[in-house]
Amino acid sequence: MVKKILKTALVAILTWQAQSVLEKYKPKIVAITGSVGKTSSKDAIYTALSEFYFVRKSEKSFNSEIGAPLTILGRPNAWGSIIGWIQNIIEGFALIFLPNHYPEWLVLEIGADRPGDIRTLASWIKPDIAVITRLSKVPVHVEYFHSVEELVREKSFLVQNVRRDGLLVFNGDDEDVVAFAGLMDVKKIFYGTGVKADVVGSGYKITYEERGGKKEPSGIVFSARIGKKEKQINLKGVLGVQQMYTALAALAVGAGLSLSFERAAGALSKYEAARGRMRVLAGVKGSIIIDDSYNSSPVALEEALRTLGALETSGRKIAVLGDMLELGMYSAEEHKKAGVHAASAAVTLVTVGIRARGIAEGALNAGMDEKNIFQFEDSRSAGKFVETTVAEGDVVLIKGSQGMRMERAVEEVLADPSRKEKLLVRQEREWAKR
Repeated sequence: MVKKILKTALVAILTWQAQSVLEKYKPKIVAITGSVGKTSSKDAIYTALSEFYFVRKSEKSFNSEIGAPLTILGRPNAWGSIIGWIQNIIEGFALIFLPNHYPEWLVLEIGADRPGDIRTLASWIKPDIAVITRLSKVPVHVEYFHSVEELVREKSFLVQNVRRDGLLVFNGDDEDVVAFAGLMDVKKIFYGTGVKADVVGSGYKITYEERGGKKEPSGIVFSARIGKKEKQINLKGVLGVQQMYTALAALAVGAGLSLSFERAAGALSKYEAARGRMRVLAGVKGSIIIDDSYNSSPVALEEALRTLGALETSGRKIAVLGDMLELGMYSAEEHKKAGVHAASAAVTLVTVGIRARGIAEGALNAGMDEKNIFQFEDSRSAGKFVETTVAEGDVVLIKGSQGMRMERAVEEVLADPSRKEKLLVRQEREWAKR
């Protein structure tokens, strides 16, 4: 009870300070939400806007009632340190009452863990630009909402709170996102691959590099077009069509601000995908890791497996998949569906957790050989198993919900585990204790 009271008080103080900072410095704000691709889109938008402005973005996945104010204040998460939170509050007051060189733009990720999360944040952030990435028929966190429709409605509050002279940037390939278009009479820009898109992506391909006489995946390439202007975009070290969409979102924001398309597209060559999001890493024994260990949801897992299935590789395709959490009544069915996708994409399946047994069941029913299915209770054990069985040329996709700590499996398969703090998610001391 005391801890809850202290957290409520902390949130109230940080929120008041953040509101005061916004009132004093009046930065422009881009706010991003969706069920898939929030963090990657935030990073890509930050990369593009930084070519033109002084910009600050949400660190990692700071998207909550505490994370958003911390980003506005430019302060770190102090975790369980009372001294750290006191320091944050002192620095917050200094920002309010003393002169400061404050960013011209803030790029904020906004998430919805519980009903009211986005409605509350959006009501005082009031973004100049709202970006909706992609929704999902069964999104993560749906467990805490009465229905998928209620969660979608929660995300719509970001749209409804955009400024009257603002801009809405929508994924035009997602019919549920497009349905938001009628909520506000403001300027709108759509991105995607279809006819609704103003910023159009096409020609998506996985790129490869030669290493030791073998071809290995190295990134993606695609064309982006606005009107008659077209530019080839090459993203290194990351895979998946979703990464194309993040770049298109960034170009759409730039187009809405009438920024140079060529400069914005050129800036994306500096884009580096966030840790744990379809990053290509070197694995032991000449293997390749696709590290998608940050989190998992049905639509994101399906896309990751589709990418694995499309790869050209000289070795096996191995999927290491942990539980998808917070799916509520949809959990059993969605894990079995994931198993069907895994059976079509991988030769070997390694599952982690009780719920992921449904993935194994789904894969078995879809025709995967039982001798190629292995089940573990924790991610590190699964990683150790893969480390002993992986061979040169194998590609290992590792994915699961945050609570499954799948980065521990990645660590076991890394070619150079000494670099884990630079390469993997959740390497802070506070996470190590959990």
